[in-house]
Amino acid sequence: MSVENNVMRSVEKREAKVFEMMEPMEHEQVMFFYDKPTGLKGIIAVHNTVLGPSLGGCRIWEYANESDALWDVLRLSRGMTFKSSISGINLGGGKAVIIGNHKIKHDEAFWRRFGKFVDSLNGKYITAEDVGTSTDVMGIVMQETKYVTGKPISAGGMGDPSPYTAYGVFLGLKASVKEATGSDNLQGKKVAVQGVGHVGYTLVKHLTEAGAKVFITDLNASNLAEASKAFNATVVEPNEIYDLDVDVYAPCAMGATVNSDTIPRLKCSVIAGAANNQLADENVHGHMLSDRGILYAPDFLINAAGVINCYREVHSLGEAETMELIEKIYPRTLEIFKKAKAEKIPTQEAAIKIAVDRIEQQRMKQ
Repeated sequence: MSVENNVMRSVEKREAKVFEMMEPMEHEQVMFFYDKPTGLKGIIAVHNTVLGPSLGGCRIWEYANESDALWDVLRLSRGMTFKSSISGINLGGGKAVIIGNHKIKHDEAFWRRFGKFVDSLNGKYITAEDVGTSTDVMGIVMQETKYVTGKPISAGGMGDPSPYTAYGVFLGLKASVKEATGSDNLQGKKVAVQGVGHVGYTLVKHLTEAGAKVFITDLNASNLAEASKAFNATVVEPNEIYDLDVDVYAPCAMGATVNSDTIPRLKCSVIAGAANNQLADENVHGHMLSDRGILYAPDFLINAAGVINCYREVHSLGEAETMELIEKIYPRTLEIFKKAKAEKIPTQEAAIKIAVDRIEQQRMKQ
């Protein structure tokens, strides 16, 4: 068999798997990109553009394999669709993942090449910072495309969106505690925060100022030391976080930490955090949480303040208008709990219904 035939068989096999993965989630477009000179390799997924151009951050991660990268970008972009829809902003959902490799230099040429790939989509996808990227990176990317948010303040952007994200999560967490206990007073409440990067660190700050007792864990020792010193938070080992006797578990690192292995170990009454795709399987684990009496605040709702801040850049909103949109996270969280209770469905399902309804109403007008 010729090399050409081998390549064709490989491509056919990959394409079959790609469509098998993307069709159930109803993605509009998936773009694979590669640049040999810089070693840049990644995927951009555009999930839905009914409400507006898709927007979502660029994540760089050393995935175990390409299938993991594809699954991640598909789930993340779908989550961005729901996040923008439920927040009442006119954006769709998209995401970019770059397959990390510690041997590759992530220099200006690397990021400018990524910017060119973003630009090739002609505005259908707007990029932003995410895990492994930053406002400085977006400052480089913007040299090749105007379809970028999260730009440095010096370049006319709004800078790091993580303080806004953390505040929105804090609002959603308070609403969840109110639903579970009848009061949103966090004085004396015990909260386990998993991941104290930019968002998690600021969330710990809000929680501490509200009088909560905070337990923290992170794979990054310097992050732990800094947060522990600043807020007198108790440090625990990564695997211990699930076994703590706390009121709230706040996942603020990577997704899928709420799964069949961890749910039986949880002793909390509320899950409310910043991580994306916290439920490893939303069709299974939402029900498991309900059966255990654990109230789950849908991640794409309460961590939406970051994308709202990016929307501010796209549409030149003022601070007051932006904060008004973010403050709505609190009442909307309570609204979703009410819907879930009335329809006897998991809170994740209730939130998705609200997000999809808005998209379908707009689709019918087009």
